[in-house]
Amino acid sequence: MSRRLYMRAVACLLATALALPLAAPAHEGHDEAAPAAVGESPRRQPDGSVFVPKSVQRQMNLRALAAAAGEYPQAFELAGTVAMDPNAGGKVQAALAGRLQAGPQGLPVPGQSVKKGQVLAYVVPTAGAIERSNQLAQQAELRAAQALAQRRVARLRELADTVARKDIEAAESELHSLTQRLAAVGAGLAQRDALVAPVSGVIASSNAVAGQVVDARELIFEVVDPARLRIEALAYEPAQAQDIASAHLALDGQAVPLRFVGAARSLREQALPLFFAGDAQALGSLALGQPVRLVVQTRSRVAGVRVPMAALQRNPSNQSIVWVKTAAEQFVPRVVGYLPLDGVSVAVIQGLAAGERVATQGAALINQVR
Repeated sequence: MSRRLYMRAVACLLATALALPLAAPAHEGHDEAAPAAVGESPRRQPDGSVFVPKSVQRQMNLRALAAAAGEYPQAFELAGTVAMDPNAGGKVQAALAGRLQAGPQGLPVPGQSVKKGQVLAYVVPTAGAIERSNQLAQQAELRAAQALAQRRVARLRELADTVARKDIEAAESELHSLTQRLAAVGAGLAQRDALVAPVSGVIASSNAVAGQVVDARELIFEVVDPARLRIEALAYEPAQAQDIASAHLALDGQAVPLRFVGAARSLREQALPLFFAGDAQALGSLALGQPVRLVVQTRSRVAGVRVPMAALQRNPSNQSIVWVKTAAEQFVPRVVGYLPLDGVSVAVIQGLAAGERVATQGAALINQVR
């Protein structure tokens, strides 16, 4: 081989050797790009488990909690409403049909404070034309009879020496009777019924407008003491009322303790009314008739594994499941049975063992991985 050919071959080999290191990394990076992208994304495995890389767990803010076994008081939820204490609230109704007039301080408005016995409004009776004419005619007859009785009494008193004392007393009694009857008829024509506050508190509702015509027994005002409100709930299983240990009100994400006052002994709408009292400051922010949600704990206890209610999810078969962390990046679904505890936690009675790590925060995100 000539020297020229030998140098040309060496140059080709060097060019090939220099080109291989540059091309190999580019080809290798191109081949591994797809597997790296797949490995960094959560995915559901063929066996139903979910693979979630650590980096994604941090982005999803996943948290797992070791489940603890024990015996816990069983609980149930009730729908309730805010009611007034019958000893610290009342209703103001019209006893007569008539027209409303403002009281000495005007008509009160909702939220206004009132004192017990304060005159809130007046009801002026409205009589028909015939009834009023009869009253006026009766008043005229009584006036005439009164005038005659006055003159008769005056004559008998002048003849007191010759007239028996009993005759004078009878005439005076008749005059007094006519005077009282005339006053009663006159008061009936100008009478007005005063509507007074039955208790001290605030006006919860008002249906009063000056000049309004109301019927007898029509509700005009409601007065309530905000510091003495009650919670009324309906239990559709009367046995629940016999097993109440404690209760609390779920209000704005906080648990307000309640005290069980008692249960009625007669059904209302096929349910047993239950009554609870609580902190005056907490209940004072509620409105009369406002719907609330109660969590009642019973004396009965249930054995199980306690987990937060946020850990419960639903699978495609609409079964209750929890996601158990079996490995650093592996979550397995478990079908469970549970009983409510306190409105925040549940007791899993089947499908979960104590000590297993259950996904709590972010469990809904794991359930959405496909």
